[in-house]
Amino acid sequence: MHQLLKDKTVLITGGTAGIGKQIALTFAEQGASVAIFGTSPERAQLVLKELEEHKSLSEQKFLAELVNVADKTSVETAIQDILEKWGSLDVLINNAGITRDGLLMKMTEENWDDVIDVNLKSVFNTCQALVRPMMKARTGKIINVSSVVALTGNAGQVNYSASKSGVIGFTKSLALELATRGICVNCIAPGFIETQMTDKLTDVQKEGILKKVPMGRMGRPEEIANVALFLASDMSSYMTGQTLTADGGMVM
Repeated sequence: MHQLLKDKTVLITGGTAGIGKQIALTFAEQGASVAIFGTSPERAQLVLKELEEHKSLSEQKFLAELVNVADKTSVETAIQDILEKWGSLDVLINNAGITRDGLLMKMTEENWDDVIDVNLKSVFNTCQALVRPMMKARTGKIINVSSVVALTGNAGQVNYSASKSGVIGFTKSLALELATRGICVNCIAPGFIETQMTDKLTDVQKEGILKKVPMGRMGRPEEIANVALFLASDMSSYMTGQTLTADGGMVM
């Protein structure tokens, strides 16, 4: 089988659960060496074990770093560590994200700040730490995970929607800055996907969501991982500044 990511090195934030974990496993199957950022040592160890089981080439390497992606110094230190060990990072996937839902009139400043810091500032932190090495290499793929609610809005999620809309604007601007340097910067906007985040929804909430999805079902993490694979591989070499929506038809 042709490995689409043979010899590629990849960093995935929020790589210990949900979509991030599935991207890590899919990329391992495609020949990539994968580094993940997470906050839980237990989950990180479990994912490293699974990555070993999914690897397709003996030379593939895997590592996990415990990182608060909202903390600039912590991100810079971890990325420096990976670069020293591996020499390069070809693909960056900014997937880390949290929700702190609530109506605006009841939202605390802390719940606003936490979501903006983890979902948006983290993208600034990782990209700024990797831009120079990627420019030097004159190659690289940056894939930022946004959300369908960045495009539609969602009551009770002003913080989350704002952070994810910010990711799209950030992506377009960075794509313009790096287009002549051989670096592609794109975005994925997933719809409602079966993960721990959506497991918390009640049956009534799920029913309401599915009414808005023409395909009538939630997406699976592997369906988003396959979009990430396309963007990380050479198949998308003439695409930059784009947002690919994978949402069962919610936004058309």
